[in-house]
Amino acid sequence: MNNKHNVKMKKCKACGNKFTPFNSLAQVCSVDCAIQYAKDNKVQERVRRKLTQIAKERIKTRSEHLREAQTAFNAFIRERDKNEPCISCERYHNGQYHAGHYRSVGACPELRFCELNVHKQCSACNNHKSGNIIEYRINLVKKIGAEKVDWLEGHHEQKKYTIEQIKQIKAEYKQKLKELKRVGNKC
Repeated sequence: MNNKHNVKMKKCKACGNKFTPFNSLAQVCSVDCAIQYAKDNKVQERVRRKLTQIAKERIKTRSEHLREAQTAFNAFIRERDKNEPCISCERYHNGQYHAGHYRSVGACPELRFCELNVHKQCSACNNHKSGNIIEYRINLVKKIGAEKVDWLEGHHEQKKYTIEQIKQIKAEYKQKLKELKRVGNKC
């Protein structure tokens, strides 16, 4: 018996009608059904990706949310200070810049998202000179004033951010960054 003439009918994945496939990989009965099937698959893929994203968001830990918020905050600081030199060494260079904390997150976590406490800093000062803190303080006094620096150096209430607060901080700084970039592009 010849298998060539004994082709099994298939059900079209788009319209549901039975058809004789022209090869074993055929999924649809016509070009129109192929177009519809491709569109449906794209929609299903988008929905699947969105559901996966939602599921991943639900299982994120507090520290993962905190890291994302810190990333958004740091990006805002670098954009805010983009036309300024390093807060510590006062140099402009082509290297990498960080959002350097005057009072470190480890020493003073309650000032982690305080804009007065964080300024553009070159990686050399931030990483290799432990923040170059003496020069940082001198230039910080020039930038924001001695009274605000004294406030930064004072005692602060401990903060324990909830996941919702952290998400709000992340959203706020993403929005602030977007606005800064929009205003910067108009100039």
